[in-house]
Amino acid sequence: MDVCRRNNVVVTGRQEGPAVVLAHGFGCDQNMWRLIVPALAERYRVVLFDYVGSGRSDLSAWDEARYASLAGYAQDVVDVLEELELREAVFVGHSVSAMIGVLAAQAEPGRIGALVMVAPSPCYIDSDGYRGGFTAEDIDELLGSLDSNYLGWSAAMAPVIMGNPERPELGEELTASFCATDPDIARVFARTTFLSDSREDLKSVSVPTLVLECAHDAIAPREVGAYVHERIPGSVLVTLPATGHCPQLSAPQATSKAILDFLGTRP
Repeated sequence: MDVCRRNNVVVTGRQEGPAVVLAHGFGCDQNMWRLIVPALAERYRVVLFDYVGSGRSDLSAWDEARYASLAGYAQDVVDVLEELELREAVFVGHSVSAMIGVLAAQAEPGRIGALVMVAPSPCYIDSDGYRGGFTAEDIDELLGSLDSNYLGWSAAMAPVIMGNPERPELGEELTASFCATDPDIARVFARTTFLSDSREDLKSVSVPTLVLECAHDAIAPREVGAYVHERIPGSVLVTLPATGHCPQLSAPQATSKAILDFLGTRP
């Protein structure tokens, strides 16, 4: 199957030079990047795509066994990079996609030359000496609610994930995005996301890395940003003046500036 059609690949911006690949998180699609694409496209070739099962991807290509682990999503990334013949690309991953990018860089060294991790979390569950933001019981309850009433869960959780209650249109947009996802596919992606533990994979990162955290984030607290930063040698940690888990929507100017500043300092 044609990868560009399967993953709804869109290429914009400069046709020559470095490529910036934007990867969305759980329950989202490439539209979540629309507010920062213009700033990036002025200087870079920008590649957007949807994971299989999300957005306008080819749903017939979805396979539960493949997408029951983050490796399946990392293979989507590798497939897109190979199809476009990209090397040394800058991979910008939001939320769970930050760790998907780490796995893709492991799988195909040389395809990804730098990582930008937007609100990353290598593990959402607290354990001894580590704060992920949720107890195991919290995650069990979250997944149980999602299983029993996905649309109700979406309406309740999206505003919490987005934050910014004074800007309800942001939560409404995320709710609509969640609700547009096939519930059976969303259940698998949610389990893959919230039960994953990729902390050991952080040691494999050897490319320049920017860790972008939000000042207030109910999903990835600042302890997580500090943890990721400490375990990736030479990484840069930037705290955005933003609330919520989706700064590309709630604070697009600050998000795009941080990314461009980081790319401007790359050797």
